[in-house]
Amino acid sequence: MSALSVSRHALRNSSRSLSAQAVAARSAPLCSSSVRQLSSNSCFSTTLAPTSSVLARNTISRQNRAFSSTPVAMSPEPAKPASANAFDPEISAMAEYIHNYNLDSDLAIDTARLVFLDTLGCGLKALEFPQCKKLLGPVVPGTVVPNGTRVPGTPYVLDPVLGAFNIGAMIRWLDFNDCWLAAEWGHPSDNLGAILSVADWMTRTNKAGGDKIGNGKTFTVKDVLEGMVKAHEIQGCMALENSFNKVGLDHVVLVKVASTAVVSKMLGLNEAQTRDAISQAWVDGQSMRTYRHSPNTMSRKSWAAGDACEKAVNLCLKVMKGEGGLPTVLSVPTWGFYDVNFGKKPFTFQRPYGSYVMENVLFKVSYPAEFHSQTAIEAAKRLNVKLRSLGKTAEDIEEVTNRTHEACVRIIDKQFKPMDNFADRDHCVQYMVSTMFVFDRLEAGDYADDSEAAQSPLVESLRQRIKCVEDPQFTADYHDPEKRTISNALTVKLKDGTVLEEEVVEAPLGHRLRRDEAKPEIMSKYERHIGPHFSPEHVKKLVELGNDAEKLYATPVDEYVDLYVTKKVL
Repeated sequence: MSALSVSRHALRNSSRSLSAQAVAARSAPLCSSSVRQLSSNSCFSTTLAPTSSVLARNTISRQNRAFSSTPVAMSPEPAKPASANAFDPEISAMAEYIHNYNLDSDLAIDTARLVFLDTLGCGLKALEFPQCKKLLGPVVPGTVVPNGTRVPGTPYVLDPVLGAFNIGAMIRWLDFNDCWLAAEWGHPSDNLGAILSVADWMTRTNKAGGDKIGNGKTFTVKDVLEGMVKAHEIQGCMALENSFNKVGLDHVVLVKVASTAVVSKMLGLNEAQTRDAISQAWVDGQSMRTYRHSPNTMSRKSWAAGDACEKAVNLCLKVMKGEGGLPTVLSVPTWGFYDVNFGKKPFTFQRPYGSYVMENVLFKVSYPAEFHSQTAIEAAKRLNVKLRSLGKTAEDIEEVTNRTHEACVRIIDKQFKPMDNFADRDHCVQYMVSTMFVFDRLEAGDYADDSEAAQSPLVESLRQRIKCVEDPQFTADYHDPEKRTISNALTVKLKDGTVLEEEVVEAPLGHRLRRDEAKPEIMSKYERHIGPHFSPEHVKKLVELGNDAEKLYATPVDEYVDLYVTKKVL
């Protein structure tokens, strides 16, 4: 699919008809067909920016985006700064979407319901791990904030900034919440750390009387879900065409930006203040990916999203107190984000903001593993059945070839790299596949230093005999908006010379193409994760409420969070 990268210069000269098309796009359901409809009146395929305020960069240079079969038109010239009093249109587009877009997608809201429950369950599961628990709670032990944020699964009552970190760190810790894969990768439900913390704190504070926050707004669960849809959309649409990992930045920059945008509206800030807050998020120092890659892989990758949520809430509260913004934080020469952090290139966009991302988000249903490995693990599970039918086990495997996509190779292909800690193992496709072959399972506990899998000589030996080979077609399908598959294909060669038929899995269980198949499994996963924290009767109550969409939507958020409060951490 060819694309039109859009600029401020062309914005001034763009035709009324193109602007009208963009306006129509914002009011139409966001799907691939609507984008094609917008392109049908032109002789070329047009990739629209998120709203009409970001339409148009007039110098077009067709280039193939690295690691994708999709050609993207980009200007070779640096982005031109906006006028002194005008914000970068990319920032204005986000603020316009947050304040003016009418969310009317039942599919997006229902999907958000499942994401919400799944994400909370992942957070409670993380409380079983001491490495996570030690980072949670107040800075000063025993501190209780009046009308503060409750942290699910704990007795903690915190300010909304620290509450955002606590909830954000919990839900990301095990790498088991949702996923979005494109030019940039990420986990949009990470934003729930900021959204839920602020919604809970504001609701409790405004119910208590006294000084009101955000015009006295109190929130229901549905309000939280609507905020999640918009946070997903900003993070996901930014990720479609803009690779932060290629310049060494971590994807949590998008969590910070998306959370800032949504939380600003929740706090009662107007559209201009939302622009200020978003610009503050962009100028903030951005996390590098160092902690995700050998030889520096470490647990910070598990709390990086919590850190982003914390900063987002903090920045919004500063703007709420009167701090201004930086209108050309992205585009200003020398000092702007593009020149400093993005190779002097402007952002490009594939589609308008709407509800596309939530409608197409990926669930991690089967395994607590980096998402690019999910189909490889599922393929190994299927091959175990074939091995047993032949009277064979993992000990009989000579070697395994994994035909895969580029992102898998770049992120988690660590065939010969040492497995020094939890963070190394849960981001190594060879370790995860080897564990499945040896033990016919992959659980969160299998990444721990003292686990049976980590201590297994066979797992380590087999891990070093699993090689990854990129298939360009798998890579193209990964970037194709109509497919968005995450394909892996395993071929096993046995020590006796037998070669098993290749096992191909293109879409994992949590993919949109398998959504109906996944729904009962998502709820079962949620029930398993909350089970250790509550009585069977209380678990049943939570599951029934989660399945009753209308009742859940209407529940005040503080009353809902109270259902997860415990007297002590597990």
